[in-house]
Formats: sequence, structure tokens, C-alpha cells
Amino acid sequence: MDKLGKFSILHVILLVMTFIGLKTHVTILPSILEQAKRDGWASVIIAAVFMFPLLLLIISIQKKTNQQPLKDWLSEKIGKVGSSIILYAVVIYLFLLASFTMHETILWISDTFLDSTPQLILLAVYIIVCFLLVSTNIQTIVMVNVIVLFVVVILGFYVAIVNIQVKDYNLLQPFFEHGFPPVLLGVVYPASGFIEIILLLFLQHHFKKPIKWFHIAIMIFILTVLTLGPLVGAIVEFGPEEAAKHRYPAYEEWGLVSVGRFIEHMDFLSIYQWLTGTFIRVGLLLYIAADILNIAGKRKRIWTYMVPPFFIVNLVLFLLDDTLFLQLNNFEFLISTFVFFLILLIVLWIISIIYGKKSNKSVQRTRTKNKTTARESSDTEWTQTDKQ
Repeated sequence: MDKLGKFSILHVILLVMTFIGLKTHVTILPSILEQAKRDGWASVIIAAVFMFPLLLLIISIQKKTNQQPLKDWLSEKIGKVGSSIILYAVVIYLFLLASFTMHETILWISDTFLDSTPQLILLAVYIIVCFLLVSTNIQTIVMVNVIVLFVVVILGFYVAIVNIQVKDYNLLQPFFEHGFPPVLLGVVYPASGFIEIILLLFLQHHFKKPIKWFHIAIMIFILTVLTLGPLVGAIVEFGPEEAAKHRYPAYEEWGLVSVGRFIEHMDFLSIYQWLTGTFIRVGLLLYIAADILNIAGKRKRIWTYMVPPFFIVNLVLFLLDDTLFLQLNNFEFLISTFVFFLILLIVLWIISIIYGKKSNKSVQRTRTKNKTTARESSDTEWTQTDKQ
């Protein structure tokens, strides 16, 4: 009965492929290409190696919390005031993450397919669709993700295989032509995607089994492949200089897809990939926020308390110039995301270490008292039998 309504680690990995994969597969590519050029692949690999031991702290935190809801554990250990500061900071940042993803998607739709459609209409429609998902439950989100991800993966392999005919892997050379500093500076961008795995801590009470170290390794490996695929593809198809000029390199690769001489312009298939990725990413981020606020599953409260502020944040982003937004989205916001979640990870780990020791001591004391009581009761029984 304890596992009723929970989902497996396989579903967790599939969720990571979608809600973090969209960011590593699309959003961070212009940043890496502009910073590290043709050596961006090295930045991704270094980020994966660096983040793996760091993300193992998640395993330690999970053990200390005994896989109970993180918000309840924080409230129990550091009090309502301290936990509220941490949790509300996370909620605000989740709103920003979802809003930036939403705005980037709306800009892409307007620039590529629906340039005559007012952006506010696109925003309103997509917010309604995403909140229909948020107002369900985590099991629904997991199952919807499994269905849509299957097609996304097939389309990803399709574009990679078909474009082999236009790839020139000699464009990856010379290696490290500008030295290591650009490569090292580019590490923060893929790392800002990998570190979002920490959000799984806010869903840990829904898992059938705890996350192990090799599950973290699998997630990082998959995200690394999802990043390297379109990144290397953009370099070998367009060249490092031209690829860095593209606003959406992953989408531009679809423009090269052709089968024979008569089948071309298949970039419409990218619509499904991007929109479903945004649908799951925004839906899951906002669901975590709703769960932290204790309104998950309460549809009226979600539509009343979450939709208006989320719409307002998106309107503020629409007031920004597109060039300024892309600068913020591709650089400053990615760096701030890495810093925010890194601080959150360290803070949670420190709290788990400090209060985990105290709880262990109390458990040992309780066990010692129980053993002493048991011994005293047994001695009393033996004494009474001897007297008889």
C-alpha cells in the first residue's frame, strides 16, 4: 500500500530526459557555441565529470531525509521560518525557470511559424494547456511524458541520421585552437542544466525506491548525449562560426533535412519536439511549486493563486526587448541558475549533516533506553520467579 500511486526510477529518468533535456538540447547551445566555439564539446564533457560527484550529495540528502517530503523535513528540522525562506525562494525561482522557458518558446514560434499571430494569444493558450497538466497529479504528468517522449526520441534519431549526408567532422579540428580558458568558461552553461537534477529531491516522496549513485550517472550520461548531439551536429553541419550566429541551432538543423530530391522542408516536425518538451518542463516545474505550496491536486487554488502571477511574470518578460531577453536567457540566467541550485544543494546537505547527526543520536538513545527497559523487566521477572 505504501507504493500505491508512486512511480519507478525508470520514469524518473524519462522525466529528466524531457524537462532537463529540453534545456540542454536547445537553450544552452548558443551560449556554448559563442563561448567555446568548436571546442564546446569539451565544455560539456568537463561539466559532466565535474557535476557527477557534486550531485552525489543528493544521495546523502535523500538518506538523511528518509525519503519523506522535503518541505516537511525542512519544517521539522529548522522550523517554519527557516524552511519558509528556503521553500519560497525555490518556488520563486521555479516560476522564473518556467517563465523563461515559456517566453523562449513563444519567441521561437513567432519567429518561425506563426509570425502573424499575436504573442499574447499564443501565451494565453499555452498557459492554459500547461496548467491543465499542473492541476492533475504527478502520475498523470509521468504517463503523459512517457507517451510524448517516445515520439521525441524517434524524431531526434531521425534528424541525426538523415543529416549525416551534410556533416563534415573535419570542422571539429583543430582542437583547442583558442586554448583552455574559453572551454573552462563554457562549462557553467551545461552545468546549469545538469544541476537541475536537484529538483528530484522535491519529488522523492513519490518514488518507489530511493535514487542510487548509478541512477545519477545514467541521468548525467543521457543529458550529456542530449547536449553533445545537436551541439556537435551544428558545428559539423554549419561550421563553428556560422553555428554560433544561429539563435536556435537545434531548429536550424531540421532545415537541412531532406530525403532524396523530392522530400524537403521537414522542419515542421521540430514543432512537436519543442512544444511537447516545453509542455512537460513547464508543467513539472509548476507542479513542484504547487506541491511545495501544499496546493498540488487542488485545481481551484492552483488556477486562483498560480495562474495570475505566472501570467504577470510572462508579461514582464514580453516588455523586454527580444535581444535583451536572449542575452539574459542565454548567459546571465543560466549562470544564476547554476549558482542558485549549487547554493541550495550545499545548504540542504549541510542541514542534513547537522540535523541528521542529532536524529541519529536520538535514535541511539531511544534504542539504548528500550534495551535497558527490556533488561530491567526481564530481571524483574526472573526475581519474581525465584521468589516463587
